[in-house]
Amino acid sequence: MSADDNIKTIQAIYEAFGRGDVGAILDAVTDDVDWASDTSSTVAPWYGVKHGKEGVTSFFEAFGSTMEVDEFTPFTFAANEDAVFTVVRFRARPRATGKPVSMNLHHYFRFRGGKIDYYRGTEDSAQTEAALRS
Repeated sequence: MSADDNIKTIQAIYEAFGRGDVGAILDAVTDDVDWASDTSSTVAPWYGVKHGKEGVTSFFEAFGSTMEVDEFTPFTFAANEDAVFTVVRFRARPRATGKPVSMNLHHYFRFRGGKIDYYRGTEDSAQTEAALRS
């Protein structure tokens, strides 16, 4: 696929995330996708490597049940024939504490056969950890 096609796929995934449409996200990943937030912390329930569509589902269920998103604004896309890198402006609050987080997220998606087979995201995990503490 072209770099532009790959960017359109990621834009569609971000739109699906905004709607809470995990099914649309699952349609865009391979059956054996490797999906993770790239952090050594284990404090957030969505942290850790997830495998396959069940893993991606558990990632979004854990994130959605824990966080209330106030802003998710992608503002940079860089791509080639098999990868997309994005930077996203992100603001959210843990449902349990209400403590706000505000940061840039960095997302790397790799494609195989027109679908995402690998994802790594980075964030300010120290800020997330502090917000999750009651």
